[in-house]
Amino acid sequence: MNKVKLIASDLDGTLLNERAEVSDETAQAIKRAQKAGVSVVVVSGRSYSFAKAPLQEAGLNCPIISLNGAETYDEEGTLLTSVPLDKYVAAKVDEVCSEHGLYYEMFTNKGGFSTDYERFLTGVLDIFKSANTAGVDDDTILQFAKKRFREERIELVDDFSDVIKDNTTDIYKILTFSMDKHVLNTVRERFKETPELVMTTSAKGNLEFNAPMGQKGYALAHFARTVGIDMSDVMALGDHFNDVSMLQMAGVGVAMGNAEDGIKQICRYHTISNKEHGVAHAIQKALEGKLEEMRKYDI
Repeated sequence: MNKVKLIASDLDGTLLNERAEVSDETAQAIKRAQKAGVSVVVVSGRSYSFAKAPLQEAGLNCPIISLNGAETYDEEGTLLTSVPLDKYVAAKVDEVCSEHGLYYEMFTNKGGFSTDYERFLTGVLDIFKSANTAGVDDDTILQFAKKRFREERIELVDDFSDVIKDNTTDIYKILTFSMDKHVLNTVRERFKETPELVMTTSAKGNLEFNAPMGQKGYALAHFARTVGIDMSDVMALGDHFNDVSMLQMAGVGVAMGNAEDGIKQICRYHTISNKEHGVAHAIQKALEGKLEEMRKYDI
């Protein structure tokens, strides 16, 4: 590794604080990096529109890899690459999730789709409550959920059959929520031998389905190649298991202080939590050439 030339950051639990906002400290650090000639890309499980919103509010503009790596957009919002799920596999996920009574959503080239608004709100509320959101009340969480529904451009449908059958619709990600670990594990077991599918989580109580090449790491590697940057010169930051591929493929994989234990174990470098502007801290260390001060393990 020579020096960090590209910084890739997850959003929720990483770049965003506990109120799902980019802090002033983090926004200023990103601007310093960009001014110093370091490229910055956001890599999120969110859809493009929902990922872009908090960046705009903070006065930031950068490329966005969305839906866990299924889509890549440049600074102007032009779609560069996309990796859809096989329709047969999507239909099977639909069948199994429905069979187990799970609430789930589909994200496509035509926006997101849901079958139940109330279950959508309840799912977001449960996920937030299971996370480290001390001091955030239920009403604030519900307002965030309603905002997510609008900004993810989610459309209500009776079922997903027409979405799957439509030849002009590409399905990029399927997301399910449940606080029943047994049910989620059962569904995971049903698909563990399906090579056309990869399953990850971005929070306690959810399960996300993507095409194998529609993962954050592969999308980031492709983006880095297009801008002439080797992955050894990339710093990636994340907190949950949908970040694993990019944390392992980047030359500098950084775990947030609030990251899951499994994420901390696979990362050589650690920063402080998202509540403490951990991304800003890591960026500053990179700009100062002091990455070794964040080293925790020899991997």
